[in-house]
Amino acid sequence: MVKKKKTGLPVIGWREWVGLPDFGIRNIKAKVDTGARSSSLQAFNLHEFDREGIKWVRFKVHPIQRNSEKTVEIEARVFEFRSVKSSNGVSAMRPVIVTPVELLGQIFPVELTLASRDKMGFRMLLGREAFRRRFLVDAGRSYYGGRPRIKTKSLKKAAAAGLRQGRRK
Repeated sequence: MVKKKKTGLPVIGWREWVGLPDFGIRNIKAKVDTGARSSSLQAFNLHEFDREGIKWVRFKVHPIQRNSEKTVEIEARVFEFRSVKSSNGVSAMRPVIVTPVELLGQIFPVELTLASRDKMGFRMLLGREAFRRRFLVDAGRSYYGGRPRIKTKSLKKAAAAGLRQGRRK
């Protein structure tokens, strides 16, 4: 018989909505990946620069999947550069930043490698170092933290699109 330990840790699903409060991003969908050590954030127009002898990076993020209209421009101090092996096995040096992440009401610092994730299904990947000793992962469920509310403007657009589709029949 297998004994189960009661850890008292909150449970998260294989995908969750997280916040990046320092960047003004209230909600970004993240894939919770126990197979990945580090976390990654989709970044484009990446430019490195020095500020008072310290490396910084300026980049843009599309926080909403399948939407390139909303763009957030971010500046962050570079923590380090790290060789990261992608899912296709290719290694590349990526800048790493540290920023607070909000998940299930908890705010904690996470190291994020910056990479082009436009072709990926998620704008953010939350690797196991980010949630180790903080959360348990239920690989069969999603959104333990809930889903963000859809803005009225988005609902009106969706309703209008549904009406247009209905007229085509």
